[in-house]
Amino acid sequence: MGAGHCFWILYLACLCSASLGNNAKINFREKEKKVLDQILGQGKYDARIRPSGINGTDGPAIVRVNIFVRSISKIDDVTMEYSVQLTFREQWLDERLKFDDIGGRLKYLTLTEANRVWMPDLFFSNEKEGHFHNIIMPNVYIRIFPYGSVLYSIRISLTLACPMNLKLYPLDRQVCSLRMASYGWTTADLVFLWKEGDPVQVVKNLHLPRFTLEKFLTDYCNSKTNTGEYSCLKVDLLFKREFSYYLIQIYIPCCMLVIVSWVSFWLDQGAVPARVSLGVTTLLTMATQTSGINASLPPVSYTKAIDVWTGVCLTFVFGALLEFALVNYASRSDLHRENMKKKRREVEQASLDAASDLLDTDSNATFAMPLVRHPGDPLALEKLRQCEIHMAPPKRPNCCRTWLSKFPTRSKRIDVISRITFPLVFALFNLVYWSTYLFREEEEN
Repeated sequence: MGAGHCFWILYLACLCSASLGNNAKINFREKEKKVLDQILGQGKYDARIRPSGINGTDGPAIVRVNIFVRSISKIDDVTMEYSVQLTFREQWLDERLKFDDIGGRLKYLTLTEANRVWMPDLFFSNEKEGHFHNIIMPNVYIRIFPYGSVLYSIRISLTLACPMNLKLYPLDRQVCSLRMASYGWTTADLVFLWKEGDPVQVVKNLHLPRFTLEKFLTDYCNSKTNTGEYSCLKVDLLFKREFSYYLIQIYIPCCMLVIVSWVSFWLDQGAVPARVSLGVTTLLTMATQTSGINASLPPVSYTKAIDVWTGVCLTFVFGALLEFALVNYASRSDLHRENMKKKRREVEQASLDAASDLLDTDSNATFAMPLVRHPGDPLALEKLRQCEIHMAPPKRPNCCRTWLSKFPTRSKRIDVISRITFPLVFALFNLVYWSTYLFREEEEN
């Protein structure tokens, strides 16, 4: 046989093998269709009947759940809710769906219609809103494995309720839950379990604008009602609020307003328009800042950490304005007292001048004047005052009193004392505030 004949024989053999392979593939797809018709054909499978328990017993059907958190779009403090997008998966065993895998070549069957097989009646108990994703096709599939295992996967977006405790706001941590439970089947018929290993996965690049996801915990939350006990699963997501935003937007501006209100202590007492306008402006700005903060929070019955801060800052600004009112009153009192002293000195000087004139003009006045002066005589009062000064015991030197004696008027002393007292009290408040709320945050964790 020549070389040409061998070539044609090999060529025909290759064509025959290719055609047989194509026929095998066609037969394989046809076999998949036959398997689906065989296990899900009319009168052969009833999706209304739940699967049997473990090892074909009459126990409850076991459904294992795991979720993949794709994103968390927002956490709303006012409505106390958060939005999450996740891939939700359930897996259970239905022995009625067993089929021949053709020597391992048929790994699983895929369905897109959930009503073809029995489905657990799971619902999200703390859901407010939710929807499926249908672009471009519905994001859902059902896989049936040869040994009867069913895997259901779907992508959903949910808005879930998240009751919050805002006592430590904005130094708080919030726990938001995702609860899943059976609606109609009791634990005698259906039990949900977390998938072993890693039941909850979170996308690695998860980004939240005002929070950080610290950790998450899985647990069970079975509930008992008048109609029976129902299986329930829950995921607790622990969020920590990012404090840097509030430090820049709230705490530092409030500190600056309080410090600006202290500038009036250094202004002259006679600059009434400047001190009044400064006090009123800082007070109105602080009030506006406080109202803006409260507008972004729900009206709650308890006091929040931010309420304590804004309330004390507002009190300091208002106190600076009241301090000027006190200084103004003290300055007018000082002026009135100075005028009274001046008039008294003029009267005393006039009395001394009159007495001196009498002594000079009448030589016999010495015999006519009484030996003992009347208690109201200015000369007697002056001598008595000098005697009291000499007889009084020496006072111990007081540094504070000595320092205050440099400022002759009471109004000036009030300003000087306020320059020291207000910053010290505000610093003490900061020490107590931050130590209290930071330690309370650690205790609650």
